[in-house]
Amino acid sequence: MKINRIAFIPVAILIAGTALPVLAQQTVVYPSKGQSAQQQSSDEGACYAWAKQRTGIDPAVVANAAPQAQAQNGQRVRGAAEGAAVGAAAGAIGGNAGHGAAIGAVAGTVAGGVAHRRQERAAEAQNAQTEAAQQQALASYHQAWNACMQGRGYSVR
Repeated sequence: MKINRIAFIPVAILIAGTALPVLAQQTVVYPSKGQSAQQQSSDEGACYAWAKQRTGIDPAVVANAAPQAQAQNGQRVRGAAEGAAVGAAAGAIGGNAGHGAAIGAVAGTVAGGVAHRRQERAAEAQNAQTEAAQQQALASYHQAWNACMQGRGYSVR
């Protein structure tokens, strides 16, 4: 039998590219004791409820909960306004309020940008921590669900 290698290239690219992470997350259940499709569906529902009660994790809720932390906007504008006000006051003492306001606005814009980047990094770190906790919770749930299904006579991979 001759294998057509060209036909397998797109499949290999699909598996290596986008499908592999999805396949890694899917669970395959095989009824190893001849259970019907209806019985399997019933057992999957019962194990869902049991694993949810046992772990306190509802995978439907966890999967839909997206990380929410994000940096505030407008810090550069606020920094410029605050800097201009301080600069104008300092410039008035020196006799040139306009020049002081301009210098203060530039310094305030830079300070606002630094604060914004700092908040962005903190939000990204918080989101990464939240996502890691969600993955750990899902792993705990799936371990319980797999144990339940195996206890009911299914092969789970």
